[in-house]
Amino acid sequence: MRTIDYDKEQYRDYARGRALSERQLRVWLDAFASVLPGRRPLAGLDVGSGTGRFTPALAREFGPVVGVEPSVRMREVALARSGHPGVRYPAGGAEEMPVPADSADYALLFLSWHHVQDKPRAARELARVLRPGGRLLLRANFRDHHPGPWWLEHFPRGYEVDASIFQPLHEVIAMFTSAGWKVVDYGTVTEPSPGTLGDMLERLRLRTLSFFAQLGPEEVEAGFHRLEQVVAADPDAPAPVFAEPLLTFELR
Repeated sequence: MRTIDYDKEQYRDYARGRALSERQLRVWLDAFASVLPGRRPLAGLDVGSGTGRFTPALAREFGPVVGVEPSVRMREVALARSGHPGVRYPAGGAEEMPVPADSADYALLFLSWHHVQDKPRAARELARVLRPGGRLLLRANFRDHHPGPWWLEHFPRGYEVDASIFQPLHEVIAMFTSAGWKVVDYGTVTEPSPGTLGDMLERLRLRTLSFFAQLGPEEVEAGFHRLEQVVAADPDAPAPVFAEPLLTFELR
């Protein structure tokens, strides 16, 4: 996977390109609540928090949250958008988090795991900062359990390139279990549709998905040409939905 420098690319458009509607956000919060302890408040970590699309909502729903994000630009956007007293965004990354040991009840990694460079170190660091019995919510794609968004088929090598970004499920599980975690749940979450095909095309044009950074310019151009033809036939049709994996670990 080509590493993306979010201080130089994507940060201007990321919040718009990856925004969630209130209905979509509600579905995810309910999914998280189903695998988290019932007591409140919970101290949380949003690891790879980006522009903070989840962080304030997590604070409102569960309790105070630390958004851990290595990109200065992404943190700046998050700070400008958040304004929630229960949220803070210190500099840090999954491999080295600026929080004390045994200080969090859960950590969320939402489509950020594939960006982590030293994954074994991150698995150990997450075990350091969570309390015994703490939960790790990993919303990640897996090479062998890939949701296959509908638009990928229109890009050259679309499914192949997107799947190559991610680890296989068994490899992720082995890595975390060797660092003191156990699997407590694996399921899928289906978001409501993000809007029409036309809406989705406009968001894809912002190129805020890691997938686009792995393609050559000619492949990107060819894919959008095909996609535009398909969408033009029925731009107001609802964008298809798909089941997204959510893997939950508990710290032993």
